[in-house]
Amino acid sequence: MNDFTQLIGQGQAIELLQCAIASNRIAPAYLFVGAAGVGRGLAAKCFSCSLLSHHFPPQQQSLIRPKILAGNHPDLLWVQPTYQHQGKFLTALEAEEAGLKRKSPPQIRIEQIRDITRFLSRPPLEALRTVVVIEDAQTMTESAANALLKTLEEPGRCTLILIAPSTDSLLPTLVSRCQRIPFSRLSDPDMEIILQNNDYENILKYPELLGIAQGSPGEAISAYTQLQNLPDELKGSLRQFPKNVMQGLELAKKLTQELDTQMQLWLVDYLQYFYWEQWKNKKLLDVLEKTRQCLLAYVQPRLVWEWTFLELSQFILN
Repeated sequence: MNDFTQLIGQGQAIELLQCAIASNRIAPAYLFVGAAGVGRGLAAKCFSCSLLSHHFPPQQQSLIRPKILAGNHPDLLWVQPTYQHQGKFLTALEAEEAGLKRKSPPQIRIEQIRDITRFLSRPPLEALRTVVVIEDAQTMTESAANALLKTLEEPGRCTLILIAPSTDSLLPTLVSRCQRIPFSRLSDPDMEIILQNNDYENILKYPELLGIAQGSPGEAISAYTQLQNLPDELKGSLRQFPKNVMQGLELAKKLTQELDTQMQLWLVDYLQYFYWEQWKNKKLLDVLEKTRQCLLAYVQPRLVWEWTFLELSQFILN
């Protein structure tokens, strides 16, 4: 059974991973690098299936694979960025379900790396090796990255898979210890197949969302969801520049009251595409890019948007 049948448009990545399995030359660590939403996470699940089940007879493999895909296998540890709330670590989904308003992006924390160390301290229970997958590895705090580096030096009977957007987003010392597996953005036909297969063909009616996604089905789906959650009144206000200072300050207040930081970061992408299509002015893109950088640097969001709208109001005056 081919574990990679669900992965569309990533022929090079599939070939590299299948060759490693066929030759039984599994690296201690891999770096799945490429844009978000193009199949890196799915590839990690497929590769984990192969690593944890390939030595079993076919009948047993069919029983093991659902456990792996659901993240319930005892020899698989899947690590996601978290928020810290009342002494607990919550993933983005858990935070959303709990109704928490998130003021900063989630991170991979040193406590999670310590969990990995404890997980690797025991031998595999069912498979020949253990597998650890770290999503959004670029969100690791400095202390977490340094702690992971020590783990990569002596991984034992384990394969670690780091998922990140680029090699530049990680410490060079981490990158040097991983075999790089590149993931590319998808073609329009592949995008259409994936969206239709997942019942998101409605997205094909929104060229602005496809433009934001730039060959990433996951980004297209995320953008569609975010757009549906954006209040209509706020959406209308954002599609035109504030006409004066007071209007800009009021819009910044309303935006930060209604949208969490993750939604605001998505909004930057949406406005960059929308403004470019309307005015084709690079200065607008530069203003919004600085907005993104400030939000990622944990500058107070309301101050960031007040500055942004003041800059945009100057554009209309000029």
